Amino acid sequence: MNLKEEGELLQNRLWRRGLLFRTIRDYFFLEEVVEVDTPILSQFGNPDPALLNFVTSYHGPGEYYRAPFYLITSPEYHMKRLLAQGVGSCYYLGKVFRDGELSGRHNPEFTMLEWYRLDYHLEKLMKEVILLIKILTDLPLEVEMMTYREAFLTHLNLDPFTASLEELQAILEMNKIDLTFTLRDRDEALDLIVSHLIEPQFDPDKLTLLYHYPASQASLSKIVEVDGQFVGKRFELYWKGLELANGYEELTNAKEQRKRFEAENAKRVACGMDAVPIDELLLESLDQLPFCSGVALGVDRLLMAIEQTKEIEMVIPFGWEKA
Repeated sequence: MNLKEEGELLQNRLWRRGLLFRTIRDYFFLEEVVEVDTPILSQFGNPDPALLNFVTSYHGPGEYYRAPFYLITSPEYHMKRLLAQGVGSCYYLGKVFRDGELSGRHNPEFTMLEWYRLDYHLEKLMKEVILLIKILTDLPLEVEMMTYREAFLTHLNLDPFTASLEELQAILEMNKIDLTFTLRDRDEALDLIVSHLIEPQFDPDKLTLLYHYPASQASLSKIVEVDGQFVGKRFELYWKGLELANGYEELTNAKEQRKRFEAENAKRVACGMDAVPIDELLLESLDQLPFCSGVALGVDRLLMAIEQTKEIEMVIPFGWEKA
C-alpha cells in the first residue's frame, strides 16, 4: 500500500469517527441534554482497585504547589457535582485516562461518552442506550437482556449469589483459567468467570445487557433487594465480543458512598497499591444529587464493533506507541 492509499484510508477512518461524534451531539441536542466540559486533571483520584490512575504534580503558585493531580478515569465525579448544582440532564464526550491498560481493545487514553438523565430509573436508561446504539449504527439490532444471576444459571448452572469462593475457584480451574495468583475474594473470582466463561457465550450480533449485579459490585449505584438477594442497580452492555458500557441508577447517599470509597482504598492497599484521596467535593454534593441514572460508553470500542476490527489502533488517530 502506497502513501496515498494509506492517507485515503486514514481520512476515511477519521471522517467516520467525526460523523459518529456529530451524530451523538445531534441526538443529545434534540433531547435537550446539555454538553458539559469537565476538568481532565483532578486533585482526587479514583479509588476503584481495578483501575490505575495516572498521576502528575502541579508546580505553579498557590496552596497546591507540588500537590499530586490525577488524570480522570471518568468525568463522573465532576458531572455529579454539576447535577447537584441543578445543571439538569447532561453529557460528556471526551478523553479519559487509565494507566496500565494496553491491548488490542485497550488504550491508556481513550474517548468516553458519559451521560446522566434526571428522573430516569435504570430500566429507562437501558432503553435509551439501546436506542442510541441503533441510531449510531443504523442497524436493526436484536437485544438480549438478562440478570447477572440468569447469566450464571443459564451458562454455568451456578448461582453467583450463593456459590462459595472454593466453588468458584473450582469452576475456573476446571476450565483451565490461569490462576497463578491467589484469588482475594469472591468478586475477583466472579469477574474472571464473567470475562472468560460467560461473555464469550453472548451472541456477538445481539446487544446484550447484563444487569442487577451483586451488591458487593454496586460501585456508585443504589442497592435494592430482588428475589431475596441484594443487588446493585447497575448494567453492562456487550456487543461484538466487547464490553461497551457500564450504567448505574445513581446512589445519592454521601455516608454510604464514603464507606464504599474507604473500602475500595483499603482493598487497594491490601493489593500493594497506593490509596488515593477521596473526592470530598463529590461527597459534599452527593446528598443533593437528584434522582438520576447515568452511563459511560467507550466510543473507541463502539467504533471497533461497528468497523468489526479487533485492534483499537484501527479506529483512533494515533495509537499509544505513536502518541
